[in-house]
Amino acid sequence: MFRKILIANRGEIACRIAATCRQMGVATVAVYSDADAHAAHVAMADEAMRIGAAPVAESYLQGARILEAARATGAEAIHPGYGFLSENPDFAALVEEAGLRFIGPPAAAIRAMGLKDAAKALMESAGVPVVPGYHGAAQEPALLARNAQEIGYPVLIKARAGGGGKGMRRVDAPADFAEALASAQREAQAAFGDPAVLVEKYVTAPRHIEIQILADSHGHVVHLFERDCSLQRRHQKVIEEAPAPGMTEAVRKAMGAAAVEAARAIGYVGAGTVEFIADGSDGLRPGGFWFMEMNTRLQVEHPVTEAITGLDLVALQLRIASGAPLPFAQSDLRIDGHAFEARLYAEDVPHGFLPAAGRLSHLVFPPGAAFRNAPLRIDSGVQQGDVISPFYDPMIAKLVVHAPSRAEALTRLGAVLAGCELAGLTTNLGFLAALARHPGFVAGKVDTGLIARDLDQLVAPKPVSDLAIGVAAIAALGLLCGHRGLDPWDRLVGWRAWSEARHTVRLRSGEAELLRSVVVLGPDRYRIEEGERSFDLRIDCDAQGLRVVFCGQNRRISVIGSRAAVTVVLDGTDHVFALPDPLAVGGEADAESGVVLAPMPGLVRLVSVAPGAAVAKGDTLIVLEAMKMEHNLTAPRNGILVEIQAEVGQQVDAGAVLARLAPAERTGAEDSDG
Repeated sequence: MFRKILIANRGEIACRIAATCRQMGVATVAVYSDADAHAAHVAMADEAMRIGAAPVAESYLQGARILEAARATGAEAIHPGYGFLSENPDFAALVEEAGLRFIGPPAAAIRAMGLKDAAKALMESAGVPVVPGYHGAAQEPALLARNAQEIGYPVLIKARAGGGGKGMRRVDAPADFAEALASAQREAQAAFGDPAVLVEKYVTAPRHIEIQILADSHGHVVHLFERDCSLQRRHQKVIEEAPAPGMTEAVRKAMGAAAVEAARAIGYVGAGTVEFIADGSDGLRPGGFWFMEMNTRLQVEHPVTEAITGLDLVALQLRIASGAPLPFAQSDLRIDGHAFEARLYAEDVPHGFLPAAGRLSHLVFPPGAAFRNAPLRIDSGVQQGDVISPFYDPMIAKLVVHAPSRAEALTRLGAVLAGCELAGLTTNLGFLAALARHPGFVAGKVDTGLIARDLDQLVAPKPVSDLAIGVAAIAALGLLCGHRGLDPWDRLVGWRAWSEARHTVRLRSGEAELLRSVVVLGPDRYRIEEGERSFDLRIDCDAQGLRVVFCGQNRRISVIGSRAAVTVVLDGTDHVFALPDPLAVGGEADAESGVVLAPMPGLVRLVSVAPGAAVAKGDTLIVLEAMKMEHNLTAPRNGILVEIQAEVGQQVDAGAVLARLAPAERTGAEDSDG
């Protein structure tokens, strides 16, 4: 076994690897960028070395610097985690050439599966079923369009390199093919340095089911059953589970055998995942699944497999890389219960799942284990006070639950989501909770189109309760627990000699402005008034936090305040109330103003129209790349484009004005100096 390894990654996965190494007595070396100097993975490691500036191209993708760090610290092996250099065959080869061990498959195996077109051809020759499509080398747009027509719409354009949904577009009609192809190629070039794509038949009721495999250097290959990853948005996974709902023993056996055969065909060693697309229109069946791709690394969702098998995949990776044989055969493996993993992200769900950045001012999870199997497991690489950077994936945590049955695990997942408290930036917590309650998901009727079909329902805002508004108003006035000091005068909060103490506060929830009056009735007691409506409440402070007594109910609440906003966490839902500055001057930020702003820091990849052009609401004006994904910035209304303040290749800040529109009846000259 290794004495010391270097972890060539960051965030949650670097922490997860370090946790297993600590249990095994293996010392760890972390690498970090300037943005991660005080990150959790740096603190968890025994040693840490800086490798560059914040952008990934200047740090975590610098293979030579990572090798220098390994040599300087005496590391014997390098674990790449997932993402970054984990599926780069040249890096794997350089590690081995340097006399170190790469904790992953051989470079030849990574290369064989790195390009989807070549991988599919290889799988066909090995007898593994493959989705019908065009997997050739020629990339002329006209040729690809003809193949799409022959395959039959809908089709899926996919980058031949990489994964994670990048460079992937569904196309439903020939008229949309050229634009989708150009967008997929740009995103593939930006993410993987390779614009080539393949075109496949889009399965109309697709289920994304993958098989976890393990292979040692002694010729033994086993599978650790399946994971269902069908709940996706923009081709990226949201909630995964194991085993797959509706899976039969016949399909599991056939799919597992195909995955093992795929691994054998490329001489695979280590942990990997063979991904299949299954036709879920008429239930899972042995002839109804096809090879999609192989991920030659550890997957983000590996904890659900660990939960149902009781294994530690990172520990097994280390043992395999050190030359040890697998400690079990296929017949020794069993499925125990059911597990879900929900990915908690900093992202703005209603606005197209845009990544969010900012400081995590408040973060509380329900009690659970970290990086090891338990009924509730929480794997995270951030902590309260950390900044979610625009340079990296905006994951906050992976919430993993395990129970004897799917129904019990789903109930536990709902409770865990309700028990999370976050403030400071926008997250997908409410979306995850809505998804966990979705009737189709609850019934196990899942496919990759579920979220897109029911997105409006899943992102529909809940009505803000009177209670949440009332508590926010009290907090905004600074009246919460104001009498808890030792000075007896502290108990006179809100006291007036001749009348009730009445305060007026203005809040903003989304687009709605809320005006409330707060009457202080005495210590802990308040009346909230809105016109003729009013209600009383009492707020008690104790060692565990706050409790509110309202309409005969006693409920736990959390309140997180800042200069700009108050967040009230009630019944697992975060209600954010902005505190408008009465001295602030309003700007042109709404749709009617015709101003297009950058929703996040990013790189301008495409400017679609020139000043003077007439545009319709929803037309793409600018394509912005952020966190390795492309985001279309569209016209907020019909009009004439009078100004573009963005150039291809320009890095822009969040909130930057990128374009201005004038109403269609006005000219560009009339609006040029606005």
